[in-house]
Amino acid sequence: MKENRKDTTNVPNLRFPEFDGEWEEKKLAQITSKIGSGKTPKGGEEVYTNEGIPFIRSQNVINDSLILDSTHIPQDVHESMKGSKVLPNDILLNITGGSIGRSCVVPEGFNEGNVNQHVSIIRLKNDNPRFLQPILSSWRGQKLVFQGMTGSGREGLNFESIKGFKIHFPSVAEQNKIASLLTVLDERIQTQNKIIEHQESLMKGLMQQIFSQQLRLKDSNGNDFPDWEVKKIKDICEKGASNISANTLGSNSGEYKIYGATGYLQNVDFYQEEEAYISIVKDGAGAGRTLICEAKSSVLGTLDKIKPKNNNNLYFLYLRLKTINFEKYITGSTIPHIYFRDYGNEKIKQPCIEEQTTIANFISSLDEKLEKEKQIFAQYKQQKKHLLQNLFV
Repeated sequence: MKENRKDTTNVPNLRFPEFDGEWEEKKLAQITSKIGSGKTPKGGEEVYTNEGIPFIRSQNVINDSLILDSTHIPQDVHESMKGSKVLPNDILLNITGGSIGRSCVVPEGFNEGNVNQHVSIIRLKNDNPRFLQPILSSWRGQKLVFQGMTGSGREGLNFESIKGFKIHFPSVAEQNKIASLLTVLDERIQTQNKIIEHQESLMKGLMQQIFSQQLRLKDSNGNDFPDWEVKKIKDICEKGASNISANTLGSNSGEYKIYGATGYLQNVDFYQEEEAYISIVKDGAGAGRTLICEAKSSVLGTLDKIKPKNNNNLYFLYLRLKTINFEKYITGSTIPHIYFRDYGNEKIKQPCIEEQTTIANFISSLDEKLEKEKQIFAQYKQQKKHLLQNLFV
């Protein structure tokens, strides 16, 4: 692809070399044969069926994809709502509620369906819907959505607002080239997401088998490990002398990994220890949430700092504690709270140190593979973000 000069007007920053010339600004009203939405069928949810015509609602328009569920309507109800029939290659745009602005293209293999009043159908005359929809999901399109909401009292988007969206279009040939590129990238993203879901499901299944002892690993000589022994949590780990809360944290900025959380926390208060340890959230909605920390963040609230006793493996202990149902130890009607003195008496089966290490290393290797797949997924998402920022005017 070629980069265009920054001072060139009405052309994208990135462009396929065989195309030139400026893009033409058009209103959606000029290039569409339909902009409308549906309604809730007479009788509401009572007319919904598990078979029939797919009935599409805002929750089905997710992350540039149409994700259907079991909600259908009978053929006669569908025919009575013929003005809101959904066809292949229609663009669906959520126009009310918290998901306003989400959009997708109806797949070519789709037969037909119907929509409710929260989803708008945008049907193009000649232009490529897989060119327009990525624009709607980009910052450019979301800006148009926001401006349209402003013009209609922020209650949602009306059809006049959508018809007035001004968007730059190249030739259909260039639209098709851009759409093909983004479609390939979307397919890679979807495939990578399926790989991650499979890996996560595999890990979950293996961990369930390991902790239920349906699956037993062998030692380095291929022999069985000793039977697991019943022990109390307080016999295999101890709580630190102090609980770290938001007002006792040191203040600095940077990137510090919190295992079990969602990646790196950036530019937050932290309290850094020399060694990793386990933290269990003590109160609030996240009471019982278990983390392995190299750092403490004020966003995590009040924590129990847990260290293993007698050379027990910290990562295995973390995995073991994540299997505990802490809800049964919650007290307090206003703010949920758990105490080590209570859950420390929980009895669990615990393997020998050698088997703990073997299990920890096995799960850790799977976790590393999963993390690599997530990094590939993040790279694809970043590539798409870059293209959405630079392929359009």
